[in-house]
Amino acid sequence: MRILYLADIRFPLERANGLQTFETCRALAACGHAVTLLVRADTTRPARDPWLFYGAPRETGLTIARLPPLPGAVRRGAYLAAALGRAVSVSPDIVLTRDLLLADMLLRLPKSLRPPIVYESHGYAPAMAAERPKAITGAPGASWRKLLRLTARESRVWRTAAGYITLTRVHQQELEDRFGVRSNAAVIPDGVRLDPARMWRQPPPPPFTVTYAGHLYPWKGVDVLLHALAELPGVQARIVGGQPGETDHGRLDGLARDKGVSDRVTFTGWLPPASVIAELARAHALILPNTPTHTSERYTSPLKLFEYLAAGRPIVASDLAALREVLRHGDNALLVEPGSPTALAAAVRRLMGDQPLAAGLARRAFDEAVHYGWETRAGRIDVVLEAARART
Repeated sequence: MRILYLADIRFPLERANGLQTFETCRALAACGHAVTLLVRADTTRPARDPWLFYGAPRETGLTIARLPPLPGAVRRGAYLAAALGRAVSVSPDIVLTRDLLLADMLLRLPKSLRPPIVYESHGYAPAMAAERPKAITGAPGASWRKLLRLTARESRVWRTAAGYITLTRVHQQELEDRFGVRSNAAVIPDGVRLDPARMWRQPPPPPFTVTYAGHLYPWKGVDVLLHALAELPGVQARIVGGQPGETDHGRLDGLARDKGVSDRVTFTGWLPPASVIAELARAHALILPNTPTHTSERYTSPLKLFEYLAAGRPIVASDLAALREVLRHGDNALLVEPGSPTALAAAVRRLMGDQPLAAGLARRAFDEAVHYGWETRAGRIDVVLEAARART
């Protein structure tokens, strides 16, 4: 099948959506499809090789097409025009995208002019836009007019796309409650790249270290982790991630000083994927402390969750509906009250005092990661793509 994947991002991209897009396309190509990924050019000079940047073996079935650099004022419009033109002119068997506006624009074209469109949703856009100022430092609010436009867009794409993918069951249920049940809709969580030769290993020597990997936005809960660390004397913390120039690192660094834990916290900054995996292996426990936002409750399927599983370390995570679709308290993780430093600290102390529990959680998480490999995910996406092409 000839798949055109449309992603209006500079590429390669340090953020999780860049990695998720790349791995999805790479895995679909590994499954035998001819995939073209249309992205924007890298802004780093010299331009980086995506295969080297993401540390992946090359797949001949994946072609990465990058538009030339453009000024910010015209960049979005230029990408949309190029994407629409390519979707119509090259006649792929399927267009796959996680760009809501682009999916909506394509679906407004006559059926005779466009290929089948499959949309992969990473959240209900009106709810995420309304919550954005509270969730991300410095993010602007959304006007009521914008929320109405997003709602109409969501409804049209849900009703008319040839296939629809969500990352969580709770998100799919929300869409069904709002717009009705539709056919060829699948829940397919994110994934992780698995080393065929991977082996479960015992935890490293002391001191006991907890590690978080991901963004530093307030809704991600790193603040909660730092507050919990103040209740865990002697425990070290490593915070892996964040983007250069963002204000959240300074905010969290100041919080660590205020809580008196700065000498036990290491901020690594952004690291390439291979280095993140090495950081997870150094930990005694991996922390996923998302706060109780609408996005966390319903839409989150963070890449770090599956990287945590594959790392074979005990996981302490917020007890949120979206995360409970993968994690089970006392079985492959410890789930704690979201936003509670005391509950998070208590779970870490429990792991420190019960080595058999910690080892059992880690081993079950490690064993279950095999169900979330990118190639397994691509196989599930393939079912949606084939059904979309057949119905069209």
